[in-house]
Amino acid sequence: MSADRAALEHALERGEREGGSVEFKERLTRHLHLTEGRLESLAAQLRHRVLSGEGEATYVVGVTDDGGIAGISPDEFSESMDVLSFLAEEAGAHIEEVQTWGVGEHDERGIVGVATIREGAVLEDDEHIVVGTAGHVDHGKSTLVGSLVTGETDDGEGGTRSFLDVQPHEVERGLSADLSYAVYGFDDDGPVRMDNPHRKSDRARVVEEADRLVSFVDTVGHEPWLRTTIRGLVGQKIDYGLLTVAADDGPTKTTREHLGILLATELPTVVALTKADLVGDTRLAEVEREVERLLRDVGKTPLRIERHGVDAAVEEIDETVVPILSTSAVSETGMDTLDELLERLPKTAGAEDGDFAMYVDRSYSVTGVGAVASGTVKSGTVEAGDELLLGPMADGTFREVEARSIEMHYHRVDEARAGRIVGIALKGVAQSEVQRGMVLLPREADPTPVREFEAEVMVLNHPTNIGDGYEPVVHLETVSEAAAFFPEGGQLLPGDNGKTRVRFKFRPYLVEEGQRFVFREGSSKGVGTVTDVSPAE
Repeated sequence: MSADRAALEHALERGEREGGSVEFKERLTRHLHLTEGRLESLAAQLRHRVLSGEGEATYVVGVTDDGGIAGISPDEFSESMDVLSFLAEEAGAHIEEVQTWGVGEHDERGIVGVATIREGAVLEDDEHIVVGTAGHVDHGKSTLVGSLVTGETDDGEGGTRSFLDVQPHEVERGLSADLSYAVYGFDDDGPVRMDNPHRKSDRARVVEEADRLVSFVDTVGHEPWLRTTIRGLVGQKIDYGLLTVAADDGPTKTTREHLGILLATELPTVVALTKADLVGDTRLAEVEREVERLLRDVGKTPLRIERHGVDAAVEEIDETVVPILSTSAVSETGMDTLDELLERLPKTAGAEDGDFAMYVDRSYSVTGVGAVASGTVKSGTVEAGDELLLGPMADGTFREVEARSIEMHYHRVDEARAGRIVGIALKGVAQSEVQRGMVLLPREADPTPVREFEAEVMVLNHPTNIGDGYEPVVHLETVSEAAAFFPEGGQLLPGDNGKTRVRFKFRPYLVEEGQRFVFREGSSKGVGTVTDVSPAE
């Protein structure tokens, strides 16, 4: 809820008048306002308001026709927003932003909201790719993304990185400590960038204006937070990996860790050599050769974009061919080439058929709305108003909830399909009960959570052998949980492929056959695939 009532006061002062862009509604309901005839009339009214405002209209909900503050309950407000979103879609528009305020006495407290509606619809899924970034701390990863999404050159001190750091201590220290998200896009005239990524409406504008969208999941480069990086790369439905290697530093141990995770999860990857402005041609060529050797050592084929061109990179990139290019966020070296590559790369994480499923990556609370679960839709489609299951809870049960509303980059949408990074407001559960690793499913689903499963694993690195009771952290979808391994035959050696039983240490999760995971403990790491799921005992 916004503490600043200026937007509300301004809308009330402008008033609802003929030929204006402001509309007052006390409440909108599905059974009354979406009926045949009424729907068409209200959609036409909304279209008129949008045209009167030269592409933008303001709907004030929770007020009477004369602008008197009435206030409605959270459930009534959520339903009103769902109906308004449907009407906007019918009129070829969308809800860009919603601000809410609490009104009335504590016992009868209601909500008044101002919805900004903009002309234009949401992108189709095949015009939206998701890129997961990785790279050693201070190798220019967040700076590169910040320059891409804003078009601004960096000041040489990582200034554009501030567009992605969201916690005060991250800004102060210049280190990202959690996943960050950014977006930009393309239309017929080229890149559509953000003027101010911290402004919600600016992100929504990009979603509205772009014909093709590129979302970044910016991970963490500092080694102590490798767990968070793995979560970002494994737990999101990512199309491509973008690995940064600083030209003045070259590949590091963390570079190798991140590359191993990207390639082990079979993610098509691009390597960007950053900070090219800090070194000469000889040093840049030396680092290129180091990266090429690193790729060949793990069975991959490097492809230099400067030599072979963007056409070749777009056609050849896959799990075995890794394009490389040199960049600088300061001098803009290679930035146009990277733009062109991201504009042309095809979507790889195609929409999965089947029922809706979304693993929760994070949760938060919005006043007047309640608990919000954020994550990447794994399969199927979810719509505002859908009845869902959330869980498993610690005891293995699932909670019945309702999807109140859905947002993507602060852009309210009626539905979300596989591959979209969204926030879903949930009715029927407190924010404190929504935890990372849980999954949202249709109400009619019959999920069976498990404490243990069988898997095929490959040990990528371990100082000795892995025996019964070995306890790494398993990263599967958004699950990050300690688990005990019980290998077939009693042990696994570095470089081994083998079978093992995996048992979560603390609680059950929803695990399915065929899911891939990463496990790590200290300097040890490996990858695996779930082969058999057994019900919890």
